[in-house]
Amino acid sequence: MTELVTLEVGGDALKIVLVLSTLALTAACSSNGSSTGDDAGASGASNTGGASNTGGASNTGGASNAGGASNTGGGAAGNGAGGMSAGSAWKAGNPDGACSSGVPAEGKAADVSHPTTVVGNGAASSCTFDVLAAAVTKGGVITFDCGSAPITIAVTATLKVPTTLDTVLDGGELVTLDGQSKVPILSFDSAGWQTNEHRLTLQHLALVNAKRTPTTAIPKAPAPCSQGWDDGQGGAVYMRDGNLTVIDSIFTGNQAAPLGPDTGGGAIYVQGSKHGAVIAGSTFTGNAASNAGAVGGLFCELHIYDSFFSKNTAVGSGANNDDASMCSVMNNGQHEVGSGGNGGAIYSDGNSVNVLLCGDQIVDNAAGMGAFGGGLFFTSNNMQGTLSIADTTMTGNTGGHWTNVSTGSAKNAGTAVGTNCKSLTVQSSTIQGYP
Repeated sequence: MTELVTLEVGGDALKIVLVLSTLALTAACSSNGSSTGDDAGASGASNTGGASNTGGASNTGGASNAGGASNTGGGAAGNGAGGMSAGSAWKAGNPDGACSSGVPAEGKAADVSHPTTVVGNGAASSCTFDVLAAAVTKGGVITFDCGSAPITIAVTATLKVPTTLDTVLDGGELVTLDGQSKVPILSFDSAGWQTNEHRLTLQHLALVNAKRTPTTAIPKAPAPCSQGWDDGQGGAVYMRDGNLTVIDSIFTGNQAAPLGPDTGGGAIYVQGSKHGAVIAGSTFTGNAASNAGAVGGLFCELHIYDSFFSKNTAVGSGANNDDASMCSVMNNGQHEVGSGGNGGAIYSDGNSVNVLLCGDQIVDNAAGMGAFGGGLFFTSNNMQGTLSIADTTMTGNTGGHWTNVSTGSAKNAGTAVGTNCKSLTVQSSTIQGYP
């Protein structure tokens, strides 16, 4: 493989709003549910997406595989990391830095000043899950009036977001949605693939303790053939063929499938998206999944600004490869070897999508044993996607690493990153093992 890097050194009344209107934001996330073996990265196997994988990636300790995520934050959420409790201050986003160029319009909060439906009458007891579920199903602009104190709504079944409307869910920095370690919280599931123009926006909201339970097991075969699951993506938020924006929000203690080469996204998983995912001023702590401990996108462009990722874990192991010499059993059209563990905090996989990190703090996250990218795993199958990192701190992350770029002079993304990409740019950042 060739390498490229260009180096440059609340009001008195609680109001939650779901706005289902039209928003136009750009970024692109997509996936068909299989990563076509490109996660092999530094193992020396050919990359079925187009670029060959060079050998020589080192594994700097990996991460122990816990098999699932611990639930940190409980139902009512504790200050900052878990949501809100009475008397606490809302704390979301990077506490120690910001994107020097500023957050663009795509990362700004949506206007929720003209709701079409109000859920609640000012009392916390009036804001029940059933009322919320009915409002989400109906769509439109939905506002919640639950009183002036922080509130936790126990989610007893996954909320089905309409795929024919734009939806904005605004928690007013007072609302926590709690999956109780039983269910995912939100699902946007369109039948199309990179065709849907509609967007889900989550802002000023906490999503905690969600759990996506996989159901489709990989055909049984002896190791090193892949083990685990083919499904189970997106612990708190799952999206297919839609576009996602997350602003000033908190994700803690969420879990997706714990084992499998092509599943993951402890907090968020987006696949088959036309315009992608934008995250700004948000916090992800204590989330876990086989790959993508916090945020995962397959064929998904990711733009992440002023956000904080800590203690998220990719709990799979062995990464992912397509190698008939090691496994004779076919799964997802491949001789799959390895069971995940890539991307302790952030994961992106696909053709011609870019990853942009600006003003972020990515610390103390872990890739799985024998896997890659404790802070970031990003593989562009056709070597056309670019990686841009600015004003970002990425330290204390564990796992294997490699950098493979096709143009430019910078050749090293540091020890927290595993990447195949067209080019790499690093500006005004502190990245472990870099330059």
